[in-house]
Amino acid sequence: MPNGNKQITSLKLHNGNIIDIFSADTETVLALPYVDNGISAGFPSPALDFVDLSIDLNRHLIKNPSATFYGRVKGDSLKNAGISNGDLLIIDRSLEPTNGKIAVCYIDGEFTAKRIQISKKEILLIPENENYQPIRVTEENNFLIWGIVTHVIKDV
Repeated sequence: MPNGNKQITSLKLHNGNIIDIFSADTETVLALPYVDNGISAGFPSPALDFVDLSIDLNRHLIKNPSATFYGRVKGDSLKNAGISNGDLLIIDRSLEPTNGKIAVCYIDGEFTAKRIQISKKEILLIPENENYQPIRVTEENNFLIWGIVTHVIKDV
């Protein structure tokens, strides 16, 4: 099944050409087994005894539940940032936008996810793909930095 067709049980708030946005259901608790001392990505390490720890991804990934949303990426403009078509973004609307963060922005009726570059003179929306040009935000644009991307969930 392609990434973009996965089921999300949250309420779909926006269906766009670049990103779909969903509400985040943070009321659920799902404690999953957790290996606290790390998993070697280099040479294998001796197996440790089973450690009885668990992690709840809602608590680990979502710091501001009432301001958190999910967004399903459509397209490849952030591929060099490691964000691919079908990836699921966790978006926090309570965070202040800062230079260099990846944000979900609303511009002229469409949502887009880009790295933001803020200066005194202008705001640029920078793609992370050489096939796309930066978007310069002007006073004529209907523009809003909608939320800041805090995590990316992807298939491997």
